[in-house]
Amino acid sequence: MGRYTGSVCRLCRRERIKLFLKGTKCETDKCPIERRPYPPGEHGQSRRTKESDYGLQLREKQKAKRIYGARERQFRNYFASATRQTGVTGQYLLQSLERRLDNVVFRLGFATSRAAARQLVRHRHIAVNNRVVDIPSYVVGLNHEVAVAEPSRKLSQIQEALEKRAGRTVPSWLELNAESMSGRVRLMPAREEIQIPVQEQLIVELYSK
Repeated sequence: MGRYTGSVCRLCRRERIKLFLKGTKCETDKCPIERRPYPPGEHGQSRRTKESDYGLQLREKQKAKRIYGARERQFRNYFASATRQTGVTGQYLLQSLERRLDNVVFRLGFATSRAAARQLVRHRHIAVNNRVVDIPSYVVGLNHEVAVAEPSRKLSQIQEALEKRAGRTVPSWLELNAESMSGRVRLMPAREEIQIPVQEQLIVELYSK
């Protein structure tokens, strides 16, 4: 199945929570979930509110997939990789998702949303360790440098993104050099720094059945 190309605001309404898929629009009163905080569709307001255990687990997985823009196979691969690590599987899963190249570009402030960051990566505007990488799902390694490619530094969408995010701090596991439009993964992200509305333990339970 290909990537979802419909209205992303419907995805937020389906999960009954802001997933911040539209960037700065999600922070305004134009966000549809502010006016219609119920699932889309004819029976959106009349659906039962109590979910089964499986339903709760599935919703957490869907939220994580939609926040990071991962496809089902990619997500399963991230989980499989996390299970091979020694430690808390859910934390390793979120660390891998956070270190996706499109998410790192977004966290550094070079794009206003993860979708916009994916577009920058696909159009070859982003380099990792001085080599252009056009794979949004590429997992950035520790101490790797992520930078806007030299010919792309004057792009209006990047300049606007940096202006809109001016004054905001980047996560402590990243190091930003605003002048050179580059950043570095200095640490593995700790769970408390990953500010997403997901209960990763429910995802682990879902895949462990």
